[in-house]
Amino acid sequence: MSDENNNRSAIMILMLVILVDMIGIGIIIPFLTYMVEDLSAPGEKIGVWVGALMAAYAAAQFLFSPFWGSLSDRIGRKPVLMIGLSGNTIVMLIFGLANTLTIALFARLIGGLFNANVSVTRAYIADVTNPEDVAKNQGLLGVAFGTGFTIGPMIGGLLSSPADWTWTSAFESTIFESYPYLLPCLLSSLLSFTGLILAIKFLPESRAKAEVDSDEKSSTRPSALKQLSLIPSMLTRPKVSPVLWSLTFFWLAFTIMHVTFILFTMMDPSSGGLGFSESDNGIVFSTIGIIGIITQGKLIGPLTTRFGSSKLLAFGFIAAGTGLAGIPYASPDFPFLTLLPVVFLISFGNGLVTPSNMAMLTHLSGVDERGAVMGVSESLRSLSALIGVSFGGVLWDFTVNRSDILDYHTAFRICGILALISFLTFRFSAGWKAEEEILERNGNNPSSA
Repeated sequence: MSDENNNRSAIMILMLVILVDMIGIGIIIPFLTYMVEDLSAPGEKIGVWVGALMAAYAAAQFLFSPFWGSLSDRIGRKPVLMIGLSGNTIVMLIFGLANTLTIALFARLIGGLFNANVSVTRAYIADVTNPEDVAKNQGLLGVAFGTGFTIGPMIGGLLSSPADWTWTSAFESTIFESYPYLLPCLLSSLLSFTGLILAIKFLPESRAKAEVDSDEKSSTRPSALKQLSLIPSMLTRPKVSPVLWSLTFFWLAFTIMHVTFILFTMMDPSSGGLGFSESDNGIVFSTIGIIGIITQGKLIGPLTTRFGSSKLLAFGFIAAGTGLAGIPYASPDFPFLTLLPVVFLISFGNGLVTPSNMAMLTHLSGVDERGAVMGVSESLRSLSALIGVSFGGVLWDFTVNRSDILDYHTAFRICGILALISFLTFRFSAGWKAEEEILERNGNNPSSA
């Protein structure tokens, strides 16, 4: 079998592993806010606790993404991926059995630690991909993420509170009545375990043994603090920094939305919300996932060939930002119908941003530092998430009961402004032309149209 066929097979196996894992992670999305509400004491601020649980996960990802990325440069991608899958298998059981917000917070913190290896999956793709195919294959990885976040939220919404199901009494007076979110968490754990088995049996190592051995001899054991020191230098490099800065603002906008979206949709229609249940939110997030699959699975390759990653990245910022700002204007009389164009803009824009930014970072970084660059990128994503979810939760509690200009619309308006800053930061920088120059030298310049 040729190297190209081997690489294609490796990518498909990685996609399957990530798909299974992402279904498990996506399961938590529809019920997290409702779980916080159930575990909260009367009068407790829901937004702050939702933000705290998300912030704990993001903080751990921020601290450990550079560590996992550099460790994968040293010992190989596969072992690091297996560590993450093993950890998630255990952590999701703990989360499903949480009976206090403190235990839930601890589970999210440990979960973020073990799931801080997204950079490793992207570095794996870069290892086995020709430069001109990076965006397309990162898009395929995006399909695995998107499919997982399509199926996962739907399952999570449907499996929540099984003791309340009207069509069966099988879960009444069982552990699932005391722990209404254990069933989806149990399934998440089983899916991560399945991904682990698939990785062990079928996923090849993407780095040649000579490369790994060389890194073992030349590198000291990486630490989180050591790798975090790379961030300032990356943020001052002329070509890489505009991509990283613009993405940081975009991720900040996106994570503010992560906290406030379900807080808005679950709010009573009389107060301006949509009155959604867990299953309703599951349907919404599944729709977002489907649009993302189409964008990253079918459209990103031809669009990148036609326009190049830099233009798609800029357009993605504008499209997603418009959708984020439009969320609170959905009508409670026709909630799904009026949310659809907003959801489309968010998902389509993000579907352009994710593979395009990974393609540009790949083009702008050397082979030997690719894991570190991806690790810094994921650390910035997690840092943005840490700030965004913390700020979003506090902002929601501050604005939700106001009736002036600083009402519940405020958080989403800020999301739109941050996305606009992302566009301006990238569009008027050296990074705008960097990709074109590099690909032109390699004879792979996209159309200038």
